[in-house]
Amino acid sequence: QVELVESGGGSVQVGGSLRLSCVASGLTFDRKDFGWFRRAPGKERELVARIDWRYSVPFHVDAVQGRFTISRDNAKNTVYLQMNSLKPEDTAVYYCAARAADYHPWEHWGQGTLVTVSS
Repeated sequence: QVELVESGGGSVQVGGSLRLSCVASGLTFDRKDFGWFRRAPGKERELVARIDWRYSVPFHVDAVQGRFTISRDNAKNTVYLQMNSLKPEDTAVYYCAARAADYHPWEHWGQGTLVTVSS
């Protein structure tokens, strides 16, 4: 069975940094796209960043561009989200997800890790 386990969340002050990790098992890691999503209080889930399996090309939404960086380490079956210059609006539960390729659904999800940014 597939498992995606996130870690690294916590509480930080405005301008602080966190690095989230997602350890995947039960899948062919180097043949999966991975993404980070978040759900803020009172809002719907939204994509934060994604990285493809073939070329490891990263994509970040405008709201986090220049502050967050997604990366992957195939040797460790781990996806990371480095978050710098955190803002209160970044407060959310962050989820790791996996899919087979572009145009496929995000079919595997982790349990989430909470990030709280306070002033």
